[in-house]
Amino acid sequence: MRAIAILAAGIAAIGFAGPIVAADGAQTGYAGQQSRAIKALSDADIAALRNGDGMGMAKAAELNGYPGPRHVLALSQELLLTEPQASQVTTIRDRMSAAARPLGDELIERERSLDQLFARAEIDPERLAAETAAIGEIQGRLRAVHLAAHLETRALLTAEQVARYDKLRGYAESALPEHQHRH
Repeated sequence: MRAIAILAAGIAAIGFAGPIVAADGAQTGYAGQQSRAIKALSDADIAALRNGDGMGMAKAAELNGYPGPRHVLALSQELLLTEPQASQVTTIRDRMSAAARPLGDELIERERSLDQLFARAEIDPERLAAETAAIGEIQGRLRAVHLAAHLETRALLTAEQVARYDKLRGYAESALPEHQHRH
C-alpha cells in the first residue's frame, strides 16, 4: 500500500511540475518587454525607423541580386564605383532616407496609438481592424521605398559589380547566374 501511495505522489508531482515548466518556458518570450514605451517596438527598432534604416524590409531585393544604396556606398572602393555611379547612388540613398524617415515616424506613432488603445482597454474589433490596416499600409509604403532604392541602384551597376557585391556581402553561393542579371 505504501508503494502505491509513493507512486501516486510521484505521478502527482510530475503532473504539477509539467505545467510549471511549460509556463516558465512560455514566460521568457516577451519577458522584460512589458516596460517598453511601445510594446511592439524596441528602442533599436524606433531608432532604425527614425533613421530611415531598412530593417530587413528589402531582403527580397538584397538577396536576389539587387544591392542596396547604403551598402553599395560602404563598399564603393571594393566595387570600383565610378564617380558618376557614386554620385547617383548617393542621390538614391538620400532620396530613400528622405522618404523613409517620415514614414518611420508615422509607423512609430501608429504603433504607439495601438499600444495605448490596449493599455487603456479602449480597443474593440473595429478599432483593431482600422489600426492594424493603417499600420500595414504604412509598412507597405515604407517597404516599397526601400525596395525601389535597391531597384534603382542595381540599374546603375555592371554585372561584375553586382557579382562582386554579392560575394562581399556573403551571398555568392546563392547569387543568380550572371546571365540572369538584368540592367
